[in-house]
Amino acid sequence: MDIIWVGLAFIFGLLVSRVHVPPLVGYLIAGIGLALFGYEAGDMLSEISHLGVIFLLFTVGLHIRLKNIVRMEVVGVGFIHLAISTLIFTPITLYFGFDLTAAIIISIILGFSSTVLAAKNLEQRNELGAYYGRVAIGILILQDLVAIAIIAYTGGGVPSPWSLLLLGLPILRPILSKLLDSIHKDELIMLLAIVMAIGGASLFEFLNLSSELGALVAGMILATDEKGEELGKKLWGIKEAFLVGFFLEIGLTGLPSNDAYIFILVFILLLPIKSILFYGLFMIFKLRSRTGYLSTVTLTAYSEFTLIAGTVAAANGFLPEEFILTLGLLTAISFVANAPLAKFEDQIWKRFEPFLHRFERDVKHPEREVINLGKSEYLVIGMGSAGRAAYDRLHDRGKQAIGMDIDPGRIESNLKAKRRVVYGDIQDSELWETIDLEHIKSIIIAMGNTAVKLSATKAIRDSGFDKPVYVITMRDDESEALQKAGASSVTIPITQAGEQLAELSIENDSREEAEPVKLNVDQGDSNDRQS
Repeated sequence: MDIIWVGLAFIFGLLVSRVHVPPLVGYLIAGIGLALFGYEAGDMLSEISHLGVIFLLFTVGLHIRLKNIVRMEVVGVGFIHLAISTLIFTPITLYFGFDLTAAIIISIILGFSSTVLAAKNLEQRNELGAYYGRVAIGILILQDLVAIAIIAYTGGGVPSPWSLLLLGLPILRPILSKLLDSIHKDELIMLLAIVMAIGGASLFEFLNLSSELGALVAGMILATDEKGEELGKKLWGIKEAFLVGFFLEIGLTGLPSNDAYIFILVFILLLPIKSILFYGLFMIFKLRSRTGYLSTVTLTAYSEFTLIAGTVAAANGFLPEEFILTLGLLTAISFVANAPLAKFEDQIWKRFEPFLHRFERDVKHPEREVINLGKSEYLVIGMGSAGRAAYDRLHDRGKQAIGMDIDPGRIESNLKAKRRVVYGDIQDSELWETIDLEHIKSIIIAMGNTAVKLSATKAIRDSGFDKPVYVITMRDDESEALQKAGASSVTIPITQAGEQLAELSIENDSREEAEPVKLNVDQGDSNDRQS
Protein backbone atom coordinates (compact mmCIF):
# COMPACT_ATOMS: atom_id res chain seq x y z
CA MET A 1 0.00 0.00 0.00
CA ASP A 2 2.96 2.34 0.56
CA ILE A 3 3.48 2.73 -3.17
CA ILE A 4 -0.07 4.12 -3.38
CA TRP A 5 0.51 7.11 -1.13
CA VAL A 6 3.96 7.74 -2.61
CA GLY A 7 2.54 7.62 -6.14
CA LEU A 8 -0.48 9.82 -5.35
CA ALA A 9 1.72 12.33 -3.53
CA PHE A 10 3.93 12.58 -6.60
CA ILE A 11 0.98 12.96 -9.00
CA PHE A 12 -0.81 15.65 -7.00
CA GLY A 13 2.47 17.41 -6.15
CA LEU A 14 3.31 17.51 -9.85
CA LEU A 15 -0.14 18.79 -10.83
CA VAL A 16 -0.20 21.69 -8.38
CA SER A 17 3.42 22.64 -9.15
CA ARG A 18 2.40 23.13 -12.79
CA VAL A 19 0.23 26.04 -11.67
CA HIS A 20 3.05 27.43 -9.49
CA VAL A 21 1.59 26.16 -6.20
CA PRO A 22 3.99 24.50 -3.70
CA PRO A 23 3.91 20.67 -4.08
CA LEU A 24 3.13 20.20 -0.39
CA VAL A 25 -0.41 21.45 -1.16
CA GLY A 26 -0.69 18.48 -3.50
CA TYR A 27 0.53 16.13 -0.77
CA LEU A 28 -2.22 17.36 1.53
CA ILE A 29 -4.83 16.86 -1.20
CA ALA A 30 -3.47 13.34 -1.82
CA GLY A 31 -3.84 12.55 1.87
CA ILE A 32 -7.45 13.76 1.93
CA GLY A 33 -8.20 11.72 -1.20
CA LEU A 34 -6.77 8.57 0.38
CA ALA A 35 -8.77 9.20 3.56
CA LEU A 36 -11.99 9.34 1.54
CA PHE A 37 -11.24 5.81 0.28
CA GLY A 38 -10.63 4.53 3.81
CA TYR A 39 -6.82 4.46 3.77
CA GLU A 40 -5.29 4.91 7.23
CA ALA A 41 -1.81 6.03 8.15
CA GLY A 42 0.47 3.18 9.23
CA ASP A 43 3.48 3.14 11.51
CA MET A 44 5.92 3.70 8.66
CA LEU A 45 4.14 6.85 7.43
CA SER A 46 4.02 8.20 11.00
CA GLU A 47 7.75 7.60 11.41
CA ILE A 48 8.54 9.26 8.07
CA SER A 49 6.35 12.20 9.09
CA HIS A 50 8.21 12.58 12.38
CA LEU A 51 11.60 12.38 10.69
CA GLY A 52 10.54 15.05 8.21
CA VAL A 53 9.84 17.44 11.08
CA ILE A 54 13.13 16.49 12.79
CA PHE A 55 15.16 17.18 9.64
CA LEU A 56 13.31 20.46 9.06
CA LEU A 57 14.08 21.71 12.57
CA PHE A 58 17.71 20.63 12.29
CA THR A 59 18.14 22.71 9.11
CA VAL A 60 16.40 25.65 10.82
CA GLY A 61 18.87 25.35 13.69
CA LEU A 62 21.78 25.54 11.26
CA HIS A 63 20.60 29.03 10.25
CA ILE A 64 20.15 30.47 13.75
CA ARG A 65 22.80 33.15 14.02
CA LEU A 66 22.35 35.71 16.74
CA LYS A 67 23.77 38.53 14.61
CA ASN A 68 20.94 38.01 12.09
CA ILE A 69 18.25 37.87 14.76
CA VAL A 70 19.36 40.46 17.31
CA ARG A 71 18.51 43.43 15.10
CA MET A 72 15.84 45.99 15.92
CA GLU A 73 13.95 45.46 12.67
CA VAL A 74 13.91 41.68 13.25
CA VAL A 75 13.22 41.45 16.99
CA GLY A 76 10.91 44.47 17.00
CA VAL A 77 8.80 43.54 14.00
CA GLY A 78 8.80 39.82 14.89
CA PHE A 79 7.63 40.11 18.49
CA ILE A 80 5.26 43.07 18.01
CA HIS A 81 3.60 41.41 15.03
CA LEU A 82 3.18 38.16 16.95
CA ALA A 83 1.75 40.00 19.97
CA ILE A 84 -0.74 42.09 17.96
CA SER A 85 -1.87 39.17 15.78
CA THR A 86 -2.41 37.07 18.92
CA LEU A 87 -4.55 39.83 20.42
CA ILE A 88 -6.60 40.04 17.21
CA PHE A 89 -6.97 36.28 16.70
CA THR A 90 -7.74 35.23 20.29
CA PRO A 91 -11.28 36.67 20.61
CA ILE A 92 -12.12 35.34 17.12
CA THR A 93 -10.89 31.88 18.10
CA LEU A 94 -12.84 32.04 21.37
CA TYR A 95 -15.97 32.74 19.31
CA PHE A 96 -15.54 29.31 17.66
CA GLY A 97 -15.90 27.61 21.05
CA PHE A 98 -12.30 26.95 22.12
CA ASP A 99 -11.27 27.43 25.74
CA LEU A 100 -8.89 30.26 26.59
CA THR A 101 -5.70 28.15 26.64
CA ALA A 102 -6.51 26.53 23.29
CA ALA A 103 -7.53 29.89 21.81
CA ILE A 104 -4.21 31.50 22.82
CA ILE A 105 -2.17 28.58 21.46
CA ILE A 106 -4.08 28.65 18.15
CA SER A 107 -3.75 32.44 17.89
CA ILE A 108 0.01 32.35 18.49
CA ILE A 109 0.70 29.60 15.97
CA LEU A 110 -1.49 31.33 13.36
CA GLY A 111 0.80 34.34 13.74
CA PHE A 112 3.66 32.32 12.23
CA SER A 113 4.68 32.57 8.57
CA SER A 114 6.04 29.70 6.49
CA THR A 115 9.79 29.10 6.76
CA VAL A 116 9.77 26.45 4.02
CA LEU A 117 7.77 28.58 1.57
CA ALA A 118 9.86 31.70 2.22
CA ALA A 119 13.16 29.83 1.89
CA LYS A 120 12.05 28.24 -1.40
CA ASN A 121 10.85 31.53 -2.88
CA LEU A 122 14.00 33.36 -1.82
CA GLU A 123 16.21 30.58 -3.15
CA GLN A 124 14.39 30.54 -6.51
CA ARG A 125 14.95 34.29 -6.81
CA ASN A 126 18.49 33.94 -5.41
CA GLU A 127 17.66 36.50 -2.73
CA LEU A 128 18.52 34.61 0.45
CA GLY A 129 21.42 37.01 0.88
CA ALA A 130 19.40 40.13 0.07
CA TYR A 131 18.75 42.49 2.96
CA TYR A 132 15.00 41.90 2.86
CA GLY A 133 15.63 38.14 2.64
CA ARG A 134 17.82 38.23 5.76
CA VAL A 135 15.21 40.28 7.63
CA ALA A 136 12.43 37.86 6.64
CA ILE A 137 14.47 34.78 7.55
CA GLY A 138 15.43 36.39 10.88
CA ILE A 139 11.75 36.97 11.72
CA LEU A 140 10.88 33.43 10.67
CA ILE A 141 13.59 31.95 12.89
CA LEU A 142 12.29 34.09 15.76
CA GLN A 143 8.83 32.63 15.14
CA ASP A 144 10.30 29.12 14.93
CA LEU A 145 11.85 29.58 18.37
CA VAL A 146 8.44 30.59 19.73
CA ALA A 147 6.98 27.47 18.06
CA ILE A 148 9.58 25.34 19.83
CA ALA A 149 8.63 26.99 23.14
CA ILE A 150 4.97 26.05 22.52
CA ILE A 151 6.00 22.49 21.60
CA ALA A 152 8.01 22.27 24.84
CA TYR A 153 5.06 23.64 26.85
CA THR A 154 2.42 21.39 25.33
CA GLY A 155 4.71 18.34 25.12
CA GLY A 156 4.07 17.60 28.78
CA GLY A 157 6.22 15.59 31.14
CA VAL A 158 8.86 16.50 33.69
CA PRO A 159 12.42 16.81 32.34
CA SER A 160 14.95 14.35 33.70
CA PRO A 161 17.41 15.74 36.28
CA TRP A 162 20.14 14.68 33.85
CA SER A 163 18.84 17.25 31.36
CA LEU A 164 21.04 19.87 33.07
CA LEU A 165 23.98 18.18 31.36
CA LEU A 166 22.65 19.53 28.06
CA LEU A 167 24.09 22.90 29.03
CA GLY A 168 27.48 21.40 28.20
CA LEU A 169 26.56 20.63 24.57
CA PRO A 170 28.46 23.69 23.22
CA ILE A 171 31.75 21.99 24.19
CA LEU A 172 31.04 19.46 21.42
CA ARG A 173 31.19 22.15 18.76
CA PRO A 174 35.01 22.14 18.24
CA ILE A 175 35.00 18.33 18.02
CA LEU A 176 32.13 18.26 15.51
CA SER A 177 33.69 21.11 13.55
CA LYS A 178 37.00 19.25 13.20
CA LEU A 179 35.14 16.09 12.25
CA LEU A 180 33.22 17.97 9.57
CA ASP A 181 36.41 19.53 8.20
CA SER A 182 37.99 16.07 7.89
CA ILE A 183 35.13 14.73 5.75
CA HIS A 184 35.41 15.22 2.00
CA LYS A 185 32.84 12.73 0.70
CA ASP A 186 29.37 14.11 0.04
CA GLU A 187 27.61 10.96 1.22
CA LEU A 188 29.47 11.07 4.55
CA ILE A 189 28.56 14.73 5.08
CA MET A 190 24.91 13.86 4.43
CA LEU A 191 25.15 10.90 6.84
CA LEU A 192 26.65 13.13 9.54
CA ALA A 193 23.74 15.56 9.14
CA ILE A 194 21.25 12.68 9.55
CA VAL A 195 23.10 11.33 12.60
CA MET A 196 23.19 14.74 14.26
CA ALA A 197 19.50 15.46 13.60
CA ILE A 198 18.23 12.07 14.80
CA GLY A 199 20.83 11.91 17.58
CA GLY A 200 19.86 15.32 18.98
CA ALA A 201 16.15 14.41 18.83
CA SER A 202 16.73 11.03 20.50
CA LEU A 203 18.89 12.53 23.26
CA PHE A 204 16.27 15.11 24.21
CA GLU A 205 13.49 12.51 24.02
CA PHE A 206 15.49 10.22 26.33
CA LEU A 207 15.71 13.07 28.84
CA ASN A 208 11.92 13.57 28.60
CA LEU A 209 12.27 16.74 26.55
CA SER A 210 10.87 17.59 23.13
CA SER A 211 12.58 15.67 20.33
CA GLU A 212 11.85 18.63 18.04
CA LEU A 213 13.78 20.90 20.40
CA GLY A 214 16.64 18.39 20.35
CA ALA A 215 16.87 18.53 16.55
CA LEU A 216 16.86 22.33 16.62
CA VAL A 217 19.62 22.47 19.25
CA ALA A 218 21.70 19.93 17.30
CA GLY A 219 21.59 22.25 14.30
CA MET A 220 22.42 25.31 16.40
CA ILE A 221 25.68 23.69 17.57
CA LEU A 222 27.12 24.11 14.06
CA ALA A 223 25.18 27.24 13.09
CA THR A 224 28.29 29.44 12.92
CA ASP A 225 30.55 26.80 11.35
CA GLU A 226 31.71 27.49 7.80
CA LYS A 227 30.60 24.01 6.72
CA GLY A 228 27.33 24.16 8.63
CA GLU A 229 25.55 25.45 5.53
CA GLU A 230 26.87 22.45 3.59
CA LEU A 231 25.22 20.11 6.11
CA GLY A 232 21.89 21.85 5.50
CA LYS A 233 22.25 21.58 1.72
CA LYS A 234 23.00 17.87 1.90
CA LEU A 235 19.96 17.27 4.11
CA TRP A 236 17.60 19.55 2.12
CA GLY A 237 16.41 16.93 -0.38
CA ILE A 238 15.93 14.25 2.29
CA LYS A 239 13.99 16.69 4.46
CA GLU A 240 11.71 17.57 1.53
CA ALA A 241 11.06 13.90 0.79
CA PHE A 242 10.23 13.03 4.40
CA LEU A 243 7.98 16.07 4.83
CA VAL A 244 5.75 14.48 2.18
CA GLY A 245 4.78 12.02 4.90
CA PHE A 246 3.93 14.83 7.33
CA PHE A 247 1.46 16.53 4.99
CA LEU A 248 0.03 13.20 3.84
CA GLU A 249 -0.60 12.21 7.45
CA ILE A 250 -2.39 15.50 8.09
CA GLY A 251 -4.58 14.93 5.02
CA LEU A 252 -5.38 11.37 6.07
CA THR A 253 -7.43 12.65 9.00
CA GLY A 254 -10.19 13.26 6.44
CA LEU A 255 -12.43 16.24 5.78
CA PRO A 256 -13.22 18.73 8.55
CA SER A 257 -16.67 19.67 9.85
CA ASN A 258 -18.80 22.43 8.34
CA ASP A 259 -17.84 24.83 11.15
CA ALA A 260 -14.21 24.27 10.23
CA TYR A 261 -14.80 25.71 6.75
CA ILE A 262 -16.16 28.89 8.31
CA PHE A 263 -13.05 29.07 10.50
CA ILE A 264 -10.85 28.64 7.43
CA LEU A 265 -12.75 31.32 5.50
CA VAL A 266 -12.48 33.82 8.37
CA PHE A 267 -8.73 33.37 8.74
CA ILE A 268 -8.09 33.49 5.01
CA LEU A 269 -9.90 36.85 5.03
CA LEU A 270 -7.64 37.88 7.95
CA LEU A 271 -4.48 37.05 5.97
CA PRO A 272 -4.36 40.51 4.32
CA ILE A 273 -4.61 42.06 7.81
CA LYS A 274 -1.59 40.02 8.80
CA SER A 275 0.28 41.34 5.75
CA ILE A 276 -0.72 44.98 6.29
CA LEU A 277 0.46 44.72 9.88
CA PHE A 278 3.85 43.43 8.70
CA TYR A 279 4.24 46.26 6.19
CA GLY A 280 3.22 48.91 8.72
CA LEU A 281 5.73 47.64 11.27
CA PHE A 282 8.50 47.57 8.65
CA MET A 283 7.78 51.24 7.92
CA ILE A 284 7.81 52.09 11.64
CA PHE A 285 11.20 50.40 11.95
CA LYS A 286 12.59 52.62 9.15
CA LEU A 287 12.83 50.13 6.31
CA ARG A 288 12.42 51.36 2.75
CA SER A 289 9.03 50.79 1.15
CA ARG A 290 10.45 48.33 -1.37
CA THR A 291 12.22 46.32 1.34
CA GLY A 292 9.09 46.31 3.48
CA TYR A 293 6.98 45.22 0.52
CA LEU A 294 9.27 42.34 -0.49
CA SER A 295 9.59 41.15 3.11
CA THR A 296 5.81 41.30 3.52
CA VAL A 297 5.19 39.19 0.39
CA THR A 298 7.71 36.66 1.68
CA LEU A 299 5.88 36.43 5.02
CA THR A 300 2.31 36.35 3.64
CA ALA A 301 1.20 32.79 4.46
CA TYR A 302 0.45 30.64 7.45
CA SER A 303 3.18 28.28 8.53
CA GLU A 304 4.03 24.59 8.53
CA PHE A 305 5.06 25.27 12.14
CA THR A 306 1.38 26.00 12.77
CA LEU A 307 0.83 22.32 11.96
CA ILE A 308 3.90 21.02 13.77
CA ALA A 309 3.18 22.87 17.02
CA GLY A 310 -0.56 22.19 16.63
CA THR A 311 0.03 18.46 16.16
CA VAL A 312 2.08 18.24 19.37
CA ALA A 313 -0.55 20.26 21.25
CA ALA A 314 -3.34 18.02 19.93
CA ALA A 315 -1.43 14.86 20.84
CA ASN A 316 -1.28 16.07 24.45
CA GLY A 317 -4.90 17.18 24.76
CA PHE A 318 -4.51 20.94 24.33
CA LEU A 319 -6.35 20.98 20.99
CA PRO A 320 -8.92 18.66 19.40
CA GLU A 321 -7.28 16.04 17.18
CA GLU A 322 -9.66 16.74 14.29
CA PHE A 323 -8.74 20.44 14.34
CA ILE A 324 -5.29 19.72 12.86
CA LEU A 325 -6.78 19.08 9.42
CA THR A 326 -8.49 22.48 9.64
CA LEU A 327 -5.08 24.06 10.28
CA GLY A 328 -3.65 22.00 7.42
CA LEU A 329 -6.25 23.19 4.91
CA LEU A 330 -5.88 26.78 6.11
CA THR A 331 -2.11 26.61 5.65
CA ALA A 332 -2.43 24.99 2.21
CA ILE A 333 -4.90 27.64 0.99
CA SER A 334 -2.57 30.41 2.25
CA PHE A 335 0.25 28.82 0.22
CA VAL A 336 -1.98 28.90 -2.85
CA ALA A 337 -2.76 32.57 -2.18
CA ASN A 338 0.94 33.36 -1.82
CA ALA A 339 1.91 31.73 -5.14
CA PRO A 340 0.70 34.54 -7.49
CA LEU A 341 2.03 37.20 -5.10
CA ALA A 342 5.50 35.64 -5.20
CA LYS A 343 5.41 35.07 -8.97
CA PHE A 344 4.29 38.58 -9.89
CA GLU A 345 5.80 40.52 -6.99
CA ASP A 346 7.89 42.75 -9.29
CA GLN A 347 4.90 43.67 -11.46
CA ILE A 348 2.74 44.29 -8.38
CA TRP A 349 5.48 46.49 -6.91
CA LYS A 350 5.69 48.63 -10.04
CA ARG A 351 1.91 49.02 -10.04
CA PHE A 352 1.64 50.12 -6.39
CA GLU A 353 5.08 51.71 -5.91
CA PRO A 354 3.80 55.35 -5.77
CA PHE A 355 1.16 54.41 -3.18
CA LEU A 356 3.51 52.35 -1.00
CA HIS A 357 6.17 55.07 -1.09
CA ARG A 358 3.80 57.35 0.83
CA PHE A 359 4.33 55.26 3.97
CA GLU A 360 8.13 55.31 3.80
CA ARG A 361 9.69 57.34 6.59
CA ASP A 362 12.04 60.19 5.65
CA VAL A 363 14.90 58.89 7.79
CA LYS A 364 18.15 57.03 7.37
CA HIS A 365 17.15 53.51 6.38
CA PRO A 366 19.23 50.65 7.85
CA GLU A 367 19.63 48.91 4.47
CA ARG A 368 20.41 51.96 2.37
CA GLU A 369 24.13 52.47 1.93
CA VAL A 370 25.67 55.08 -0.32
CA ILE A 371 27.53 53.16 -3.01
CA ASN A 372 30.66 54.98 -4.08
CA LEU A 373 32.34 53.51 -7.14
CA GLY A 374 35.10 56.15 -7.04
CA LYS A 375 37.05 56.30 -10.27
CA SER A 376 36.49 52.67 -11.19
CA GLU A 377 36.12 52.07 -14.92
CA TYR A 378 34.66 48.56 -14.84
CA LEU A 379 31.85 47.20 -12.68
CA VAL A 380 31.69 43.42 -12.18
CA ILE A 381 28.36 42.19 -10.79
CA GLY A 382 28.37 38.79 -9.09
CA MET A 383 31.66 37.93 -7.39
CA GLY A 384 31.59 34.15 -7.67
CA SER A 385 34.23 32.24 -9.64
CA ALA A 386 33.39 33.90 -12.99
CA GLY A 387 33.16 37.36 -11.44
CA ARG A 388 36.42 36.94 -9.57
CA ALA A 389 38.15 35.78 -12.76
CA ALA A 390 36.89 38.87 -14.64
CA TYR A 391 37.89 41.21 -11.79
CA ASP A 392 41.37 39.68 -11.47
CA ARG A 393 42.00 39.83 -15.22
CA LEU A 394 41.05 43.52 -15.30
CA HIS A 395 43.21 44.20 -12.27
CA ASP A 396 46.19 42.34 -13.82
CA ARG A 397 45.81 44.51 -16.94
CA GLY A 398 46.07 47.63 -14.78
CA LYS A 399 42.39 48.57 -15.04
CA GLN A 400 40.37 50.14 -12.23
CA ALA A 401 37.67 47.58 -11.42
CA ILE A 402 35.09 47.22 -8.67
CA GLY A 403 32.88 44.26 -7.79
CA MET A 404 29.29 44.19 -6.55
CA ASP A 405 27.44 41.40 -4.79
CA ILE A 406 24.47 40.87 -2.50
CA ASP A 407 25.90 38.07 -0.36
CA PRO A 408 27.62 39.49 2.77
CA GLY A 409 29.73 36.35 3.17
CA ARG A 410 30.98 36.51 -0.40
CA ILE A 411 31.71 40.22 -0.07
CA GLU A 412 33.72 39.57 3.08
CA SER A 413 35.80 36.81 1.47
CA ASN A 414 36.57 39.02 -1.54
CA LEU A 415 37.56 41.93 0.66
CA LYS A 416 39.96 39.63 2.52
CA ALA A 417 41.47 38.77 -0.88
CA LYS A 418 42.12 42.52 -1.39
CA ARG A 419 39.41 42.96 -4.01
CA ARG A 420 37.28 46.07 -3.88
CA VAL A 421 33.67 44.91 -3.59
CA VAL A 422 30.50 46.76 -2.54
CA TYR A 423 27.04 45.57 -1.52
CA GLY A 424 24.23 46.10 -4.02
CA ASP A 425 20.83 44.63 -4.90
CA ILE A 426 21.01 44.91 -8.68
CA GLN A 427 17.29 44.26 -9.17
CA ASP A 428 16.48 47.37 -7.16
CA SER A 429 15.63 50.10 -9.66
CA GLU A 430 16.43 52.74 -7.04
CA LEU A 431 20.03 51.52 -6.96
CA TRP A 432 20.54 52.45 -10.61
CA GLU A 433 18.73 55.74 -10.15
CA THR A 434 21.10 56.85 -7.35
CA ILE A 435 24.44 55.24 -8.22
CA ASP A 436 27.01 57.35 -10.11
CA LEU A 437 28.15 55.47 -13.23
CA GLU A 438 29.93 58.45 -14.80
CA HIS A 439 33.37 56.81 -14.93
CA ILE A 440 32.14 53.28 -15.72
CA LYS A 441 33.13 52.17 -19.24
CA SER A 442 31.34 48.82 -19.12
CA ILE A 443 29.40 46.54 -16.78
CA ILE A 444 30.02 42.79 -16.56
CA ILE A 445 27.20 40.61 -15.20
CA ALA A 446 28.68 37.27 -14.09
CA MET A 447 25.82 35.34 -12.52
CA GLY A 448 23.90 32.14 -13.17
CA ASN A 449 20.22 32.99 -12.67
CA THR A 450 18.44 33.95 -15.90
CA ALA A 451 15.60 35.95 -14.34
CA VAL A 452 18.02 38.00 -12.25
CA LYS A 453 20.27 38.74 -15.23
CA LEU A 454 17.34 39.83 -17.37
CA SER A 455 15.89 41.99 -14.61
CA ALA A 456 19.28 43.58 -13.88
CA THR A 457 20.01 44.27 -17.56
CA LYS A 458 16.63 45.97 -18.03
CA ALA A 459 17.09 48.01 -14.84
CA ILE A 460 20.54 49.17 -15.99
CA ARG A 461 19.25 50.20 -19.41
CA ASP A 462 16.17 51.89 -17.94
CA SER A 463 18.46 54.01 -15.78
CA GLY A 464 19.99 55.52 -18.94
CA PHE A 465 23.32 53.66 -18.97
CA ASP A 466 24.22 53.42 -22.68
CA LYS A 467 27.67 51.84 -22.52
CA PRO A 468 28.43 48.11 -23.01
CA VAL A 469 26.82 45.55 -20.69
CA TYR A 470 28.45 42.12 -20.98
CA VAL A 471 26.58 39.10 -19.63
CA ILE A 472 27.74 35.52 -19.12
CA THR A 473 25.42 32.71 -20.20
CA MET A 474 25.58 29.07 -21.22
CA ARG A 475 22.44 28.79 -23.36
CA ASP A 476 21.59 30.17 -26.79
CA ASP A 477 17.96 30.93 -25.91
CA GLU A 478 19.09 32.84 -22.82
CA SER A 479 21.59 34.72 -24.96
CA GLU A 480 18.82 35.94 -27.30
CA ALA A 481 16.63 37.06 -24.39
CA LEU A 482 19.52 38.98 -22.81
CA GLN A 483 20.32 40.75 -26.06
CA LYS A 484 16.67 41.81 -26.39
CA ALA A 485 16.85 43.13 -22.81
CA GLY A 486 19.77 45.36 -23.78
CA ALA A 487 22.93 43.33 -23.26
CA SER A 488 25.68 44.52 -25.60
CA SER A 489 27.46 41.20 -25.79
CA VAL A 490 26.84 37.78 -24.34
CA THR A 491 29.50 35.13 -23.83
CA ILE A 492 28.62 31.44 -24.01
CA PRO A 493 31.49 29.56 -22.28
CA ILE A 494 30.24 26.04 -23.08
CA THR A 495 29.95 26.88 -26.79
CA GLN A 496 33.39 28.49 -26.75
CA ALA A 497 34.83 25.44 -24.99
CA GLY A 498 33.38 23.13 -27.65
CA GLU A 499 34.79 25.28 -30.46
CA GLN A 500 38.20 25.39 -28.80
CA LEU A 501 38.22 21.61 -28.36
CA ALA A 502 37.41 21.20 -32.06
CA GLU A 503 40.25 23.56 -33.03
CA LEU A 504 42.69 21.68 -30.79
CA SER A 505 41.57 18.38 -32.33
CA ILE A 506 42.24 19.71 -35.84
CA GLU A 507 45.64 21.08 -34.81
CA ASN A 508 46.63 17.76 -33.25
CA ASP A 509 45.41 15.59 -36.15
CA SER A 510 48.91 15.25 -37.52
CA ARG A 511 50.44 14.35 -34.16
CA GLU A 512 50.71 10.77 -33.00
CA GLU A 513 50.14 11.73 -29.39
CA ALA A 514 48.57 14.98 -28.34
CA GLU A 515 49.81 16.64 -25.19
CA PRO A 516 47.24 17.48 -22.52
CA VAL A 517 45.92 20.99 -23.02
CA LYS A 518 44.15 23.12 -20.44
CA LEU A 519 41.26 25.17 -21.78
CA ASN A 520 41.21 28.77 -20.63
CA VAL A 521 37.44 28.93 -20.49
CA ASP A 522 35.70 29.87 -17.26
CA GLN A 523 32.36 28.09 -17.25
CA GLY A 524 31.06 30.19 -14.42
CA ASP A 525 29.69 28.90 -11.17
CA SER A 526 26.22 27.55 -10.56
CA ASN A 527 26.37 29.41 -7.27
CA ASP A 528 27.24 32.75 -8.86
CA ARG A 529 23.84 34.19 -8.10
CA GLN A 530 22.69 37.55 -6.91
CA SER A 531 19.36 39.22 -6.44
